[in-house]
Amino acid sequence: MVKSVTPVTSNHLKGSRNPRISELTEESKTIRLAKLADAVKTIIECLGEDTTREGLQRTPERYAQAMLYFTKGYEESVDALVNEAIFHEDHHELVIVKDINVSSLCEHHLVPFTGKIHIGYIPNQYVLGLSKLSRLAEMFARRLQVQERITKQLASAITEVLNPRGVGVIMEASHLCMVMRGVEKTQSMTITSCMLGSMQSDTKIRDEFIMLLRGTRS
Repeated sequence: MVKSVTPVTSNHLKGSRNPRISELTEESKTIRLAKLADAVKTIIECLGEDTTREGLQRTPERYAQAMLYFTKGYEESVDALVNEAIFHEDHHELVIVKDINVSSLCEHHLVPFTGKIHIGYIPNQYVLGLSKLSRLAEMFARRLQVQERITKQLASAITEVLNPRGVGVIMEASHLCMVMRGVEKTQSMTITSCMLGSMQSDTKIRDEFIMLLRGTRS
C-alpha cells in the first residue's frame, strides 16, 4: 500500500532553512550586512592593503552582499520551494533532469566549486514539478558546503517529499580550492553520487540511469 504523500514541513527535513537567518527583521539584516562588511575590511587590512584606496573603498560592502547571495540557501526550505507541486501520476519509469548548473562555497576555504547535478527517480504514484528539482539543487548548493553533503541532502529531500521507489543524484564539480591552492590540479573533476531505494539495490535500474545520463541505452 502506497502511503499518502503531502508537502513536508520545514521542521521535518534536515535541509530546512536556518530560522536565525530567515526570521531576521529588516533592521537586523542591515546590522548583519554591516558586521560582514566590517569583517571583510579587517581581512583586507590584515593582508596589508589600504582599504581607503579607490579600488577597495566599497569592496567590503560589495563582498558582504555577494556572500549573502552565495549563501541564500539558508533562507529557503524544502517545503517552501516544493509549494505543493506534487502531482499524482501513474508513471513507473525513470524521471531524469540532468545538467543542472550549480555553484557553491567550500566550507573549508570559502572558495567556490562549480559543476552540474543530475537527478533521477522512479515515481511511486507521485511526481514533482520538474523545475522544483532544479530549485532544490540550487537551495542546497547555496550554502557553505561539501560536495558529498549536497549530493546526499538532495537525494534525501526528494525521498522524503515523494516517497519514490528509488532516487539517484550524481554531481560533477571543479573545486577552486584544488585549482588555485594545494595540489593545483586545474583539470581535476570530483564526482559524487547518492543512490537510495531501488536505485541502490537494483543494479539494472542504476545502470539504466547512468546510461541515460550518457545518452546511451542498450
